[in-house]
Amino acid sequence: MRRLILLLSIVSGLSISAQIGIKTASPKAILDVNGDMNLRGKLSVLNTTDNTIFGGTNDQILVSQGEGYPPAWKSLRIPDYEQNKFFLIYNNSFSDMQGVVFNSNEEPATATALSTLSSLFVKNTSFSSLNTFKKIPSLSQQFEAYSPQSKVYFQFETVVQGTFDANGNPDSSIDYGCGIFIDEKLANIRLRNIKASSAKNTFITHNQIGMAQNLSKGTHTISVACKRLKSYNTNATLGIGTFVSNNINSFIAQSFLRVDVYEVPQVFNTIIN
Repeated sequence: MRRLILLLSIVSGLSISAQIGIKTASPKAILDVNGDMNLRGKLSVLNTTDNTIFGGTNDQILVSQGEGYPPAWKSLRIPDYEQNKFFLIYNNSFSDMQGVVFNSNEEPATATALSTLSSLFVKNTSFSSLNTFKKIPSLSQQFEAYSPQSKVYFQFETVVQGTFDANGNPDSSIDYGCGIFIDEKLANIRLRNIKASSAKNTFITHNQIGMAQNLSKGTHTISVACKRLKSYNTNATLGIGTFVSNNINSFIAQSFLRVDVYEVPQVFNTIIN
């Protein structure tokens, strides 16, 4: 009899106010329970794809889809990590077709040969202290580190071109360098030389691979910047990641940067069913 009276009371409340409060005099929803709730049967929600009532499947959880939308059943997939092993957590690649251009007057006041640069380019040197380096615009990107035990691998590829005449005697060439910076600190650098050839306007492919490790947890910025170092018997214009003569174009000369972050995952709390 008590159950029948309670049921009648609930139905009556729905028809009058369309809101029911249990242990609350001011319900804020159609059903507002101020206390514990023990559900012994099925819990179903609207499946908006076919307008059916769906009770989910084994191991699914209810996930909010935002205000005004019904919740949805989703599968919770937790990776099976092994202790003290590195796993690929992040990878992405970026491209740039703008590149950077250097005229002959953009060399250092005292041009330095490749053989004497060991004291100038040192790991963790700040970008601001390396004069006349130019960043390749779209290759400056952010990535996340979630563990203090990490290895970040990066691969940079571009095309370098000089507006050389056909090579004569003595040889004509330009020294240049490209650095990869993490948080404005030098993480990797490669120095090369591009030479004139029997054809005009020589171009070459520049490849560069490097690594940084154990970055602090949080957001980091990676960028690529290049520098003209020294010219030999030429005033040619140097293009890196862009064309400076029409025997190639911006599509051929574009730059690419790939970033892979491997981490030893942090310890997760045990999941209890």
